[in-house]
Amino acid sequence: FATLDELEQAWDLVSDDSPTRRVGAAPREELATVRHPAPMLSLEAVDDEADLRAFDERCRRELDSDRVEYVCEPKYDGLSVALVYEDGSLRIAGTRGDGETGEDVTANVRTIRTVPLVLRDTGASPPSRLVVRGEIYMEIDDFNQLNRRREDAGERPFANPRNAAAGAVRQLDPAVTAERPLRAVVYEAPVCDGCDLGSHHDALDALRRWGLPVDDRHQERADDAESVLAYHERMEKGRDDLAYEIDGIVVKVDDLGERERLGTRQRDPRWAVAYKFPPRRDVTQVADIVAQVGRTGTLTPVARLEPVRIGGVEVSRASLHNLAQIRRKDVRIGDAVEVERAGDVIPYVVRAVPERRDGSEQEFEMPRTCPACGGEVVVSDDLKNARCTNLNCPAQLEERIRHLASRAGLDIEGLGEKRSHQLVEHGLVTWLPDVLTLERDDLQQLPGLAEKSADKLWREIDAARETSLVRVLVALGIPLVGEHVARVLARHHRDLDSLLDADEDDLAAHDEIGPEIARSIHAFFATDENRRAIARMREAGLRPRNELYAPTGAEGPLEDLTFVFTGELERWTRDEVSRLVEDHGGRVASSVSGNTDYVVAGPGGGQKLSQASERDVPVLDEDGFVELLSRKGV
Repeated sequence: FATLDELEQAWDLVSDDSPTRRVGAAPREELATVRHPAPMLSLEAVDDEADLRAFDERCRRELDSDRVEYVCEPKYDGLSVALVYEDGSLRIAGTRGDGETGEDVTANVRTIRTVPLVLRDTGASPPSRLVVRGEIYMEIDDFNQLNRRREDAGERPFANPRNAAAGAVRQLDPAVTAERPLRAVVYEAPVCDGCDLGSHHDALDALRRWGLPVDDRHQERADDAESVLAYHERMEKGRDDLAYEIDGIVVKVDDLGERERLGTRQRDPRWAVAYKFPPRRDVTQVADIVAQVGRTGTLTPVARLEPVRIGGVEVSRASLHNLAQIRRKDVRIGDAVEVERAGDVIPYVVRAVPERRDGSEQEFEMPRTCPACGGEVVVSDDLKNARCTNLNCPAQLEERIRHLASRAGLDIEGLGEKRSHQLVEHGLVTWLPDVLTLERDDLQQLPGLAEKSADKLWREIDAARETSLVRVLVALGIPLVGEHVARVLARHHRDLDSLLDADEDDLAAHDEIGPEIARSIHAFFATDENRRAIARMREAGLRPRNELYAPTGAEGPLEDLTFVFTGELERWTRDEVSRLVEDHGGRVASSVSGNTDYVVAGPGGGQKLSQASERDVPVLDEDGFVELLSRKGV
């Protein structure tokens, strides 16, 4: 590798397809979208033998054949991707997304060494255009080593290999992706220009010859349902011996002509199914239920279990998610419960076993004060959310700092996960207002922060004191208040003092702020600790301005209009265009409904366009949207 790099530099031979260019792209602001050459459909899932036999019977009936030949493959538990090769070179890699468009992760996928940048020519030249589907994953040993490195560095471990792989592929900086032990496997070729392939088995052989990673060891042909069931049983029994996680098998009709005759539904092909494995489960006892305070202030009930081994892993804790779920399942302290590893990773309480009760079991009640700080706990009416309202709860501090500094908050570049952890670890920030009182000398104490970087971060913090009321409301991390609700509040309240003094009825009177959000906002500002923190931030120079305030009776030019955006826009990012609409009195929704006034579509627009057509909602391109803004005086 070093010799190749040296030769390329000496003779000016560097090309994008060279192995030395595995990490050659600069970090990006956001992931772009890419339209798939052929839709990335999901697979119909079957859970038992009867469903699998019904699939086989349907295929035989519609093909008018006594027997259909299948190919069986492991169902990898990773992130689905599509790879586009043109003239033998990797050009585009995209995630599944909505099936029509996905995220462009080309620069990141180029760092995965099992993905060839150039296809091999082994007697049969690669096609001029080839589109393959596959899965990006981590092997279990690699995943465990990665987590050990993260823990040694004081970082949070990943929950499971799938999440770790998906997060790595979606990084904005390809250099970060390159540090993760990712692998890839391909299993489909929906586009192969000029290829004369009669079967899926032939296609996999061709992909293998061209240097693409295909699972040779575990792919099998099956000529009837009995053979498929036998394969499923073998794979289920041997799954713990595999180097990677699988959660079932995939069964596909082998003959490509027969696939064409069977066709596809809207969401999935009619010639393939995913036959899942049953979850691994066992019965144990709930020793206790405790409320765990998360980094965002959410209280999550967690069952402490008598240790039990499930699928080779000892399980002693399981999240019960929220009070509503505990009530629905009627899980009590002391109960026998059935536990499974959801997705074969996360411990999950399936149900209580009430027939084993002896009368000593106790119902769980959510605490009214936070176990970490004693602050008031607000429980939502539907019992699905419980939050500590104390802005300075120590269990939340690191996450609070990151949220304060986020792009939608005070936008302090350089104050991310690592710096937030160091600030708390070194005692420089003991409550949130400390962030605004940090000096250059304080920051230079942090390991790995050179004088120039410390000065840059200090200037970012200093600049953040002059900001908007919307950013301050987001930065404070008020439960149920995001950027949109913050803008609604700013339009109705002149300044921060007006919000501090507002009661629940005042807040609930605003459009788009219901009783639950109003109660959350009021509880936040009524907490003495939070008011002290806000006062200290002001003493430290925080001066929020409010340019959105519109006195009662004043309307914005986009008042009462609801927009849905889809695809890529040239003039704005999605955040920018949403702020533009909301700043002028309009509303931005994430899905098309009967209340939608316009759908604005750029290149790559997906399902929202068909939803707009079904509901007769007007669709504007970007120029049409600009024209509308002009007519409205924006």
